[in-house]
Amino acid sequence: MEAKPLLLTTPSPPPPPPPTPPKPKHLHHPLLPSKPLKSIQNPPKPRKFPFNNAFPDSLPLHNRNPHSIHKDIQTFSRRNKLKEALTILDYLDKLGIPVNVTTFSSLLTACARSKSLAEGRQVHVHIQINGLEKNEFLMTKLVHMYSSCGSPDDARRVFDEIPNPGTVYPWNALLRGNVVMGGRRKNSETYSIFAEMRRLGVELNVYSFSCLIKSLAGSPAFKQGMKTHCLLIKNGFFGSSVLLGTSLIDMYFKCRKVRMACKVFDEISERDVVVWGAMIAGFAHNWLKREALVYFRLMRRDGFLPNSVILTTVLPVIGDLSERNLGREVHCYVIKHYRDQSRQVFVQSALIDMYCKCGDMISGRRVFYGSKVRNAVSWTALISGYALNGRLEHALRSVAWMQQEGVKLDVVCVVTVLPVCAEMRALRQGKEVHCYAIKNGFLPNMSVSTSLMMMYSNCGETRLSCRIFDGMEKRNIISWTAMIESYLKNGHFSDALNMFRSMQSSKHRPDSVTMARALSACGEVRALKLGKEIHAQILKRVFENIPFVSSAAVSMYGRCEEIEKARDAGNLFQQMEIEGYVPKRNTFESVLRFCERGGFADKALAVFDSMTRKHNLEASEENYDCIIGLLTRLNRVKEAQSLCPTLVLTDSQVVIVSKDTKITSYSSTLLDYKNGKPSIVHYLNKHFNAMDWGHLIFMSN
Repeated sequence: MEAKPLLLTTPSPPPPPPPTPPKPKHLHHPLLPSKPLKSIQNPPKPRKFPFNNAFPDSLPLHNRNPHSIHKDIQTFSRRNKLKEALTILDYLDKLGIPVNVTTFSSLLTACARSKSLAEGRQVHVHIQINGLEKNEFLMTKLVHMYSSCGSPDDARRVFDEIPNPGTVYPWNALLRGNVVMGGRRKNSETYSIFAEMRRLGVELNVYSFSCLIKSLAGSPAFKQGMKTHCLLIKNGFFGSSVLLGTSLIDMYFKCRKVRMACKVFDEISERDVVVWGAMIAGFAHNWLKREALVYFRLMRRDGFLPNSVILTTVLPVIGDLSERNLGREVHCYVIKHYRDQSRQVFVQSALIDMYCKCGDMISGRRVFYGSKVRNAVSWTALISGYALNGRLEHALRSVAWMQQEGVKLDVVCVVTVLPVCAEMRALRQGKEVHCYAIKNGFLPNMSVSTSLMMMYSNCGETRLSCRIFDGMEKRNIISWTAMIESYLKNGHFSDALNMFRSMQSSKHRPDSVTMARALSACGEVRALKLGKEIHAQILKRVFENIPFVSSAAVSMYGRCEEIEKARDAGNLFQQMEIEGYVPKRNTFESVLRFCERGGFADKALAVFDSMTRKHNLEASEENYDCIIGLLTRLNRVKEAQSLCPTLVLTDSQVVIVSKDTKITSYSSTLLDYKNGKPSIVHYLNKHFNAMDWGHLIFMSN
């Protein structure tokens, strides 16, 4: 039997079959069992660097390539991450690696853009460390940075350190700083700097003239603006730049020289949307709202599409004129073209304001609740709309809803809410708003302080108004006028006049509103001498053509029984009506009163007819007493009889029949017929059963 050969290797057994997965017990049962990984349970801790070695020497990129570090700093600057950029800058100074001019320029631009004064000063120190403090380009950037951050003294100091500023760019940076700061003093400094540039022979450019014109528009200074305009024409700059034309239009509008602005606009051959926006905003600023809408339509006819700035300018004008259909057209344009929510929120706030001014609260609320982004501006527009349409409770509730959504009240919202509290005499809610203003540091704002004074005066708390007024660090004409108004509303007329005298002794000159309120106080206390002094100031400052000032003068002279002056005041009343001013009831009563005392029957009849027919004001019992007494005293009985059909008597009414006749209960039959004809008493006896003398009282003048 043949033996089988032995195999050197034994065959390997077949591999076992793969394990069959267990059947899932339910839908979410894991198909394959898994064990927890230790690396996931205990992840490795990140390596910690010590605080003073945030950028260790082990980073080869920062040791071998300084150019890449400069790129990193510029990237952080563009993203406004100044702390990270300054950290790298400190690291470079520690290693002695120099920094180029471009990197410092990007850092200074970021500081100016974000108004970071502290970081800008640190960059200034690094510039000095790198020995670049004599570089004119960086010095110009430093002047621009300090001016943008609101530090004009530092800007001037850096400018003075420039050895020979031969180019125009450092001067332009200094001019721009004064324009940014604003104020009359800074504007005068801007003009002085410009004059110094001309004296030193610095070559001026378009930006130099633009800064000067903006400064003159803020003053405003019309004569200097005209000189600058002539200098532009002389140097050949006018017509070469749309920027200069726009600046001139803005300057003339702010100086209230509308015709000059229109002439400049007509001379601009190539117009853009900015020029059209300046014209529309200028007309709106000068209360020429119809003209603003005309130019808005002309802009659309020329093919220019309005931007968000023009829309936020023209929508309040549409609301003031109640042009709801045009407002709806603008609304459709906004829906079609504005998809960017960050820009749309301001336009939507203007839409809410427009609809509320047109009385369409439903559309205003629809726009408000349809907006995805709601900030303090949109909430303020809704609150103002509720207040404008008399829904004061909804306005106060909106403040609570606004806070529930996490939106904080700003200064404008506080100033909007306080008049609502004043009109409702809601003292408790007004005090809550007052506490909120104190907590958030709003009280140094003069608008908030003035609104608080008016709120407390409407609620009868004159003492609190005085406390706020005494605590104001700075006062303006509006705050003085608000305090005078507070005294007037609460019947403290002598205190109002004392406050007016204190205002005159201060540096503030009374304006037309203040003088009108002072005249009202003079009329209440019969202070004729002081009233004449105020009237003389009104004539000197050419305020007599202002309708409400004329009304106050009429009332004051009528109350003080100064007939000759009242005659002049009556002429002012006629001028008021010619200019389209709608007099109030107290103005009519004052004019009728002095006409009755002076015997001006024709003027009294004209005023009475204007009150009852033209202005649809219902005449009171005192008005009938005044006019009938005047006519019967002058024996113009028929004209007095013509007024009787419209006369409704009450138990307490007094009718003045005649100055020369003693009226008693038994002499009524003598008055019943005068010269054989029926008299007023006959008419009254016939129609009102006036022989019952308990219903009709006749008095002698």
